[in-house]
Amino acid sequence: AERQPLPKPQERRAYNDRKDDPVEAGHLRGTLASLMDGTALEELIDRYNAAWNEHDVDAIVDMHTAESVFENHTTGDVNVGREAIGNAIRGIFTVFPDLEFETRRRYIRDDLVVQEWTARGTHLGKMNRAGMEVEPTGKTVEYRGMDVIPIADGLVARKDVYSDGVTLLRQLGLTAI
Repeated sequence: AERQPLPKPQERRAYNDRKDDPVEAGHLRGTLASLMDGTALEELIDRYNAAWNEHDVDAIVDMHTAESVFENHTTGDVNVGREAIGNAIRGIFTVFPDLEFETRRRYIRDDLVVQEWTARGTHLGKMNRAGMEVEPTGKTVEYRGMDVIPIADGLVARKDVYSDGVTLLRQLGLTAI
């Protein structure tokens, strides 16, 4: 097959700004009510991260839009809406009651936060993954991950989580990979 030249930046922008783009139609240019500036966005994500580390599920959920999506791309879990998101987060804190996150790097731009983190916690609750139940091991884990967080009207519109599940499972003694 013959290689096609890469499109020029203005061609990529035009393609990505199509009105019929099925991926994130709600986030096309000009459809957000307001953009947060860097300082306001940084303050929001600081409060959001603090709420996660304080295990304040109500505060976390209040920072999400009503129709927000919380998707863990490692486990395949997708939670839509504040109630489902709250239940998912309570479940995470039940499995790892001392779970904490340390932000390693973060990138903030135009209603979008991408952050790399390290999570630490002790496996003290029953974990359910892909139809499999894992009894508490009592083991302490440390693994890395990344969040992609689009913001709409000053609230979290989505939280897409990508984490190192292999390291987590290895530290729990569930895989030798």
